[in-house]
Amino acid sequence: MEIRLAQQEDLPGFFEYLARQLQENGSKNTALFHPLSRDQLELSEAMKSRFRDGMDKEVGEAGWRQIWLAVEGECILGHIDLRHHDEPNTQHRALLGMGVDSQCRGQGLGKKLIRYVMDWAATHSAFEYLDLWVLSSNAPACRLYEREGFTQCASISDMYRIDGRSVSYLMMTRPLHRV
Repeated sequence: MEIRLAQQEDLPGFFEYLARQLQENGSKNTALFHPLSRDQLELSEAMKSRFRDGMDKEVGEAGWRQIWLAVEGECILGHIDLRHHDEPNTQHRALLGMGVDSQCRGQGLGKKLIRYVMDWAATHSAFEYLDLWVLSSNAPACRLYEREGFTQCASISDMYRIDGRSVSYLMMTRPLHRV
């Protein structure tokens, strides 16, 4: 298994991988990890466009995004991405997003991806913090982020109403250089 920076030519396979994840979102054996109805099984064109367009921008430029893939041969096992904050004057921070294929969960891949991107950000960028948003009901993800040094800094109760259920959102952050 290798972790590598995604290129535009990786996007069709990446979108297929994300579509498989959406099919599992909130299923019987999987926590709700994306704030979408269980009936919404397709990646929107707007989301695909944000990935596509963001990859063409330089880190630090509005709308930028970097994606790393954990791959074995042609198979995508997981991903992690960093992207800009929409707010002005936040160039010292990046937003983190990630996912792991259901067949690979609980095997340490999430930890490897987080550590990989933290090392990249600490050595290849001016970022001082990595931030993320996670659904509070996604206990496995919350535990992983806490083990990797992220701390909760905000909670929005009842942020979403998904399939008739109230879902809260947590913001977590982690400094890249511990003081």
